[in-house]
Amino acid sequence: MKVQGSVAFVTGANRGLGEQFVRALLDAGADKVYAGARDPAKVTVPGAVPVPVDITDHDSVRAAADQAQDVTLLINNAGSTTRAHILTTELDSFQTEFETHVLGTLAMSRAFAPVLGGNGGGAIVNVLSVLSWVSITASAGYAAAKSAEWSVTNALRVALTEQRTQVTALHVSYLATDMAAAVTGPKADPAAVARATLDGVEAGLHEVLADDVSRRVHAALSQGPEALYPQLHGGQSLI
Repeated sequence: MKVQGSVAFVTGANRGLGEQFVRALLDAGADKVYAGARDPAKVTVPGAVPVPVDITDHDSVRAAADQAQDVTLLINNAGSTTRAHILTTELDSFQTEFETHVLGTLAMSRAFAPVLGGNGGGAIVNVLSVLSWVSITASAGYAAAKSAEWSVTNALRVALTEQRTQVTALHVSYLATDMAAAVTGPKADPAAVARATLDGVEAGLHEVLADDVSRRVHAALSQGPEALYPQLHGGQSLI
């Protein structure tokens, strides 16, 4: 689909990658960009239309969809991380991850699917992660939720084919945003990732692999656990 002339709705639009999506959409000529956030007063991009939405609150999601009946492009970007360790973190943190990334993304997609269908099909972008494909012990809750979100994304892609809604998944490693502030390794530029994702949408891609880490992990998927987890035999992690 064409980004120019589209009407987009971005969740988590008040900072980080979400804010960069809003800017990239406006720069690319979108007719309107709804900037969804729990606190719409924190949306600061000129030209955006702030909308209150909490993706974990089904009433809030329905209200957002009712307000934005002209949407042709939904970007499910909102997320967070509890840094839930696989062995030591309370299970409540794992539940929070799933309620946000899996059920929140599904709720938004379900609410906006008839809107998109009524407007010709359009597209959905789900912001996933390289951790959709490989896990780390220190953020196992986030990785498990992103893996489940990937599964939901694949199911949505098939289910929405008949109404001609394109579903694109973004896979990326660390970004130079607040969420990865404590990370000391390489980080991708969120503005560049937003632009690359929109290019992928226009090209009709099912998946956008936005950095070298994501491409490396993706290439190892067919090789089994030994390739995905070199640390099992004394090597270094892929991420």
